[in-house]
Amino acid sequence: MTKIYTMTSHQIRQAFLDFFRSKEHLIVPSAPLVAKNDPTLMFNNSGMAQFKDFFLGNGTPPSRRIADTQKCLRVSGKHNDLEDVGFDTYHHTMFEMLGNWSFGDYFKKEAITWAWELLTEVYKLPKDRLYVSVFEGDSKDGVPFDQEAWDLWKPIVGEDRIILGNKKDNFWEMGDTGPCGPCSEIHIDLRPASEVAEISGKSLVNNDHPQVVEIWNLVFMQFERKADSSLVPLPATHVDTGMGFERLCMAVQNKTSNYDTDVFQNTIQVLETLSGKTYGAGIEPFADIAMRVIADHIRAVAFAITDGQLPSNVKAGYVIRRILRRAVRYGYSYLGFQEPFFYKLVAVLADQFKDVFTELKTQEEFVTRVILEEEKSFLRTLESGLKRLDVIINSLKEKGVGVIAGQEVFELSDTFGFPVDLTALIAREKGFQIDETGFQDALAEQKKRSRQDAAKEATDWIELREADGVEFLGYDFEETHSHIIKYRKVKTKAGEEYHIVLDRTPFYAEMGGQVGDTGVLIIDNGLENGKKVIQIVDTKKENDLFVHISRDKDLDDALQRAGIIVAKIDETRRDRIKSNHTATHLMLSAMREVLGTHIGQKGSFLNDEVLRFDFSHFSKVTDEELVKIEDRVNQKIREDIRLDERRNVPIKQALEQGATATFGEKYGDFVRLIIFDPAYSFELCGGTHAPSTGKIGVFKFISEGSVSAGVRRVEAVTGAKALEIMRQQEETLNKIKDLLKNPTDLVKAVEGLLDERTNLQKRIVSFENEKIRTLKSELIANVKKHSTFNLIVEKVDVPSAESLKQLSYELRDQVENLIAVFGAEIAGKPQLSVFIAENIVQETGLNAGKIVKDLAKEIRGGGGGQPYFATAGGSDASGLDTALEKAKGLF
Repeated sequence: MTKIYTMTSHQIRQAFLDFFRSKEHLIVPSAPLVAKNDPTLMFNNSGMAQFKDFFLGNGTPPSRRIADTQKCLRVSGKHNDLEDVGFDTYHHTMFEMLGNWSFGDYFKKEAITWAWELLTEVYKLPKDRLYVSVFEGDSKDGVPFDQEAWDLWKPIVGEDRIILGNKKDNFWEMGDTGPCGPCSEIHIDLRPASEVAEISGKSLVNNDHPQVVEIWNLVFMQFERKADSSLVPLPATHVDTGMGFERLCMAVQNKTSNYDTDVFQNTIQVLETLSGKTYGAGIEPFADIAMRVIADHIRAVAFAITDGQLPSNVKAGYVIRRILRRAVRYGYSYLGFQEPFFYKLVAVLADQFKDVFTELKTQEEFVTRVILEEEKSFLRTLESGLKRLDVIINSLKEKGVGVIAGQEVFELSDTFGFPVDLTALIAREKGFQIDETGFQDALAEQKKRSRQDAAKEATDWIELREADGVEFLGYDFEETHSHIIKYRKVKTKAGEEYHIVLDRTPFYAEMGGQVGDTGVLIIDNGLENGKKVIQIVDTKKENDLFVHISRDKDLDDALQRAGIIVAKIDETRRDRIKSNHTATHLMLSAMREVLGTHIGQKGSFLNDEVLRFDFSHFSKVTDEELVKIEDRVNQKIREDIRLDERRNVPIKQALEQGATATFGEKYGDFVRLIIFDPAYSFELCGGTHAPSTGKIGVFKFISEGSVSAGVRRVEAVTGAKALEIMRQQEETLNKIKDLLKNPTDLVKAVEGLLDERTNLQKRIVSFENEKIRTLKSELIANVKKHSTFNLIVEKVDVPSAESLKQLSYELRDQVENLIAVFGAEIAGKPQLSVFIAENIVQETGLNAGKIVKDLAKEIRGGGGGQPYFATAGGSDASGLDTALEKAKGLF
């Protein structure tokens, strides 16, 4: 049945933006879900993430008052809500954060009064159900009680509705370092009147009650947390507010669960139809949990893919894959979905957000196909995991053990991708338990190893001089005269690095797929020992800072005493990078001509050696298509088209003119256009480029393949590197000709060799089969007969390990109740095999896998397999005879 709301979620969102527009706030679009240029974040986990630089004084906001709705994701690090999702009614992975911001403009008074006005006069929330909190102070950090906030709230709500909050609840910090400050939270009590009459909502605030929840957090940014945990005042005070959109909808629409609002109900209704189950019926609690999990997770996965983060096995990609698999697994376990279903929800989501986050609707087909392929892959993984779990459980049954070891549970999770709670569920169904403590120990050990591998310790920035900002001059200059603003030392696994920030720099910082520049900083004054040359091995962008990285030793004195320095990039390397970047633009346009206009960039990497490009396409690019693309690019190179670069173009104007933008990138109000013939290549781009296409020289593909579902990857080279590879290929071809005595038709000669090889292989197989037939007859003649079984233990001469299996199975068909143990030396390596007739395995409990593992000790090896057939390899062939003698004593 269609659910009717007095105020829809779309209206609620728009009312927020309209309210703050009326308060002279600039309304800005959401940043991509995937964090860019911030090494402390994997995903944007709060509304303030995209404004972090403004709080730190590293950039200038487009307005001193801003409001927006930001896509956020909290699934890793300090802010990790993943395991709560589905089990309660108000936690989410991806959520919208409504926020209003003041950058050195208004402060606590306006933030508090406007929040109250919006909630009670626009949204009409009942005043007697709202509570607020203020920071009680913290002596350790030297931060006093927030008297100002208390005094502002008191005449609005009265003392009895103000709660003192500790550092955990009322001092907001983005992470271990960065902007922070005291906050006032606004909570609402959504319980029925009968419950409110019995227990005051004030006592339930911040106590995880599902109907007494925080809806808005007003953060008063006053400090920056340093690496040594100290607090220092920010250059100016700011306001950072965040209101959970989904919780706000729950309050305005008078619901007791976020999932009962129209934000999620469209998705849940589709799940009801697909599964045949009714949400909220109270019959199957885990079915309700599954629907909440899936309705939440589809948002996180779909928007992450839309913003450029594909599922993978590393970093952010692994997080998205984990969320997707959690949703699929809940559907598999509790809703009966044995076939892909998750992808069917993309269309519902795309329609719901088509007027808010339009990028999902634009990429609907691509996102749907990526999710479908991921689902298929994971369902295969689930099948493999179930088979492995069956083997473990059957083995435990034989031993009379009722608990699955934690290490085996971890192996199922880590190696097979099999979720631990699904392991526990299946184990319970079969009368077993899992060793949860052992699993957690194994998991903790893995996390410890990961932390050690990624260990990175940074000192605070050492400030050397004031600067209004960092100016990048690398589009026009290869060398600049600059001042050092600040530096810090960073300890990494590879050693100590110096991170150096200049007031002006020609060094391009890694972004947009283009690597950072290398070069030198030359200090030629202020030093007693003369000129100091500092090697820069990389340049990274951290928020809006260009960070020059050096691994030189003991630079503190030189950096602190430096006056004007010379910053000089490696021009030869930069020129090769520029050629590769320009070639990438030409290639994308050629791809869209040859393969279709659906082609979109999904990732790129380019340095001075190679360009790598990931793009949306659902089939292999054929050799013929690659040739067409390559020819088209080289044609444009020969045309020597001059670069038409346009800076500070209004983004709306650029897009209206037909410029190509990359989904998932955050663009400002003004952009840079890179054009090589407006009718051919016309892109938004911040990278460095060749002055004309002729400078590229030549373009050559070197590989094409699949990255993930719906995404292909090509690699190519240009200029001197392309010539080098062509010469290597020519040299290889000439060597093959020499080996074949310079045939007139090389292809025909190689085909002849392959045909001859195939015929010889067939003859070898025939000879081997004949040899095994002869061997089999000899072994049958020497069978040792026992009362309940027939035994063969022999050292045999066979060509491969597969021959041992063939021999064993053929003997099984001719010898009843067979136990056969064979040893062989194959290509200088010892091999063992154990075969036990299935009826003997069932009657006696003998296990070929266990037996072969024991025998393998004699050849310094290991192995395993099924209870009825198993093999082992080793490194000491001299132990074969001992192993076979040992086998004779076992039966």
